[in-house]
Amino acid sequence: MRSSSIVLLSGGLDSTAAFHWALQESDLMLGLTFDYGQRAREREIKAAKNICKKNDVPHRIIELPWFSAFKISALLDPTLPLPEIKKGNLDNLTAAKKSAKAVWVPNRNGVFINVAAALAEAMVANWLVVGFNKEEGRTFPDNSQEYLDSANEALKYSTQGNVRLCAPMQLLNKKQIVEWCIKNNVDLSDTWSCYIDGDKMCGKCESCLRSRRAYEETGEEDLIKKLF
Repeated sequence: MRSSSIVLLSGGLDSTAAFHWALQESDLMLGLTFDYGQRAREREIKAAKNICKKNDVPHRIIELPWFSAFKISALLDPTLPLPEIKKGNLDNLTAAKKSAKAVWVPNRNGVFINVAAALAEAMVANWLVVGFNKEEGRTFPDNSQEYLDSANEALKYSTQGNVRLCAPMQLLNKKQIVEWCIKNNVDLSDTWSCYIDGDKMCGKCESCLRSRRAYEETGEEDLIKKLF
């Protein structure tokens, strides 16, 4: 019997790849986007809506406004400067961890997964699909394989055991994710990976630098011109 799924869809590169994997491997019931007061929420929601619409998948937004009270993350508080990291330091673990700390949102993925797991159980969806990846798993512990394994162990008890967290891009870096998308004819033109809103992605924040590097390494010049 074919599994059914819900995808946590921020509209970025990683979650878009995970979304298309779920389209191929399961009956995709819903693309789920969280509005938690993040600075890029309007563009993230727009991107996620467009991706779902193009693929005839229902889209839902869940608001978590209380996150905006956390004045410790540059991802939420526009008065805090976004961390600056040089392209050449993306693989420098010390520099990357410092950048990640500046945009850390307390237990964000933990909250998202538990809210989404409740929805998945109610909708009788077997898989909860996320865009965790190898590259960000080095600096964001809630993207790591250890976190994925622990979350799945917890879901055995917090649900009736029928919801499993899946991270199909877990073992891939950003370049490999783009290569997977190219191989599978995934349209990345609607994605939004930037930490802030705008007409185009800023090209300066760490998230932009990582996705742009992946596009450069795979020769996606037209996509770079459109997105940045």
